[in-house]
Formats: sequence, C-alpha cells, structure tokens
Amino acid sequence: MKTRIKMIFAVCLGIATMAGTAQNKHSANTLYPSYKGLIMAGYQGWFRAPADGVMYPDETKVRIDMWPDVSEYEKTYPTGLKHADGSVARFFSSTDKSTVDLHFKWMQEYGLDGVFMQRFFSSAKPNARPATILKNAFEAASKYRRAIGVMYDLSGLRARNEDCSVLIDDWKYLVDSLKVTNQAGAQTYIFYNGKPLVTIWGIGFPDRPYDIRNIGIERFIDFLRNDPEYGGCSVMLGVPTFWRELNADCIHDPYLHTVIRSADLVMPWMVQRFSPLLHNDMDRYRDVMIADMEWCRQNGVGYVPCVTPGFSWHNLSRSEFPDDVKPVGSIPRQKGRFYWQQISTAINAGAEMLYVAMFDEVNEGTAIFKVSDHPPVSDIAKFADLDGMPSDHYLWLTGEASKMLKRQKPLDFKTPQREIQP
Repeated sequence: MKTRIKMIFAVCLGIATMAGTAQNKHSANTLYPSYKGLIMAGYQGWFRAPADGVMYPDETKVRIDMWPDVSEYEKTYPTGLKHADGSVARFFSSTDKSTVDLHFKWMQEYGLDGVFMQRFFSSAKPNARPATILKNAFEAASKYRRAIGVMYDLSGLRARNEDCSVLIDDWKYLVDSLKVTNQAGAQTYIFYNGKPLVTIWGIGFPDRPYDIRNIGIERFIDFLRNDPEYGGCSVMLGVPTFWRELNADCIHDPYLHTVIRSADLVMPWMVQRFSPLLHNDMDRYRDVMIADMEWCRQNGVGYVPCVTPGFSWHNLSRSEFPDDVKPVGSIPRQKGRFYWQQISTAINAGAEMLYVAMFDEVNEGTAIFKVSDHPPVSDIAKFADLDGMPSDHYLWLTGEASKMLKRQKPLDFKTPQREIQP
C-alpha cells in the first residue's frame, strides 16, 4: 500500500511539475517589478537606410520635422539635403545595432527609465516577423539595465478579414523566439502588478478603419492575462484623450469602457490636444487628468498620463495635405517650458508613472533624444530647431523629471535650468 501511495504521489508531483513548467514562459524576476515611479517613452525605431544607402534623397518627399544630432553615431548615411555650410546632411538607420545601443546608452546616462518598443500590426504578421530592431533593443536594455516593454500599435489593422488573432501568435513568437520576457542577460522587462506589462495602442480612435467590437480585442486581452503558458501578463491600453467622456477625439461607443475595465492600465494619447499657446491650457490638462484618475479609481484601473515636448507636422502635411499645410513647430517647445509644465502638472495631480511621446519621433517633432539645433536648409523642407538649446536638453529634462517623480527632489513647477557650456 505504501509503495502504491508513493507511486501515486510521484505521478501527481510529475504532473504538477509539468504544469508549472508550462506556465513558466516568463521570468519570475525583473529589475523593474512595477511601472510606478518610472518615466517610460515610446520608441519607434522605423528609420531604415535603403539599399543604396541614401536616406531622404528627394527633399520634396521629406516627411520628418526635426533632424537628429548624429555626431555620436558609429554609422550614418548621406541624404539629399545639405547644411548651411554646404556639407551633406547625414542620418542614422534604426536597423544598425550600434544605433540602438547608443540610444539605450543615452537612456542610462540621462536617467530615462526605459521605453516601450512599438510593434505595429503589419510587423506582427507571420511574413514580417523577423525583428532585428526589437532583438537589438532587448539586448541593449539588458546591457544598460533599462526597462523595456512591447507596445502593440493597431495602426495598419484593416476592417475587413483582420483581427487580433495575429497578435496572439506574434506574442507567442516574441516570447518563444526572442525571449522578450526572459532575456539572456539582466531581466529588465517592465512589470505591473507583479506581471509582464503588454501595451495595446489604438483603441477608440474614430479615424481608424476598424470597429473595436469586431477585432477580437477582449479575446486578446483575455489571452494575455489568462493563457496558462503565454499569459499571466498585465495589460495597458492606449486610448484617445477624451476616452472617459466618449466625445471629441474618441468614438461614442460605451463598449470602450468595457474594454478598459478589462485592462490594468489606461494611457490616454494627449499629443496635439494641449498647447502652450492657449491661455491656462495646463488647467484644462490638469482637470482632465484628475477626472480620469477618479474614474480609474472607481473602476480599479491604473492611470498613466502622456506628456510630450511639442509637436510639428509641416513636412508631412505639405506632402499629404497640400490644402492644409501646418506651420513648423505648431505646438512650440519654448525651450522645454511646455514639456515641464505637463510633467509638473501631472505629478502634482497625483500621477505615479508617466509616458513620454516619444523618444525618437522626429516625424511629428516629439522626439526627446538628441536632435540638432542646426538642421539642414532647404527651400522646400523645413525643420524645427531647439531654440538655441543643446541637443541633449530634453533627455536632461527627462532625467530631472524622473528624480522628481521618484521623490528624490521636491516638486518644482519652474523649468530646471543648467549652465550651458559655450
């Protein structure tokens, strides 16, 4: 009898062990067990050198509004633009490992906690799965001990015959093949509520060609949260600014609230919604956040405010909307004043974590990485400059904000100043 009991116990133990193994797709530990106290930015990583090595060869087709400071890059590529002195303007490629490494080095140097890597819907399809930039980013995040997470961007999803099932398969691919939640070096995948955090951006925007009721979004969220092998994750949703009231930049469908309640965090997209050119617009920004936070408190959802240094959409609007060309720097940076106003207002309103839009987004002039105060000159393509500030100004401000969010220094509404070397 004792032998039989031992055998039964051994079988049960084996089954339990196999079950535990099946659930062990993600590392149990990370250097970043919570989003709280962190400033994270979005990382596009979509600047790719063509086969001939010449980037932006035609100034009439330039769609970016800021120019990167490329003085520290190991590899750069010629463009069709020139600087005021006649020299050829050069650009980096996100596909170069040295580029990604430099970006994460800057994050560590200036105190940005980390980034969410944009994973666009079109990139998640099986025939587009090789993810060189993502692979390089996770290696660099481990090397420089920066937080990193996956952000699925639904841009590219079409209304007909497409839904979130491809994202389920892609998450399995990222977990199994790229080991995103179980890095080879230091474990730095960002967690929330003790679980790996996955972001889904693009829920509730009325200009999208899909109906959120018909794309399997709840099924994808349920998979991320509850699948025995690949689940056990927290979920953050990127939604419009006025998601709570279901108006203005948001669909009017209350189903959006149902979806948000099924997630762990909500991050409203606030780029272009507020401006330093409007009187007391930070009061409006504050009031929106406070009301959002109260809704989230009542519904058991965490809240992540979005901040941005400014906005510029001149070159893209010139090429795509010639009847509605936007001015350069339509939402001006004011030497960092606008950025700091948002950060200090959000923290004062009770924000425990922040999302910066964006790290490397020079297309819309929202980048905080090193950009040039002396961009190329052109009669056609126009670029926003830095108002005489050094190229690393917004990285430095972000580091100062991180100290304030972590309560390593007191809250200050006045934009920090540093001695600028001549």
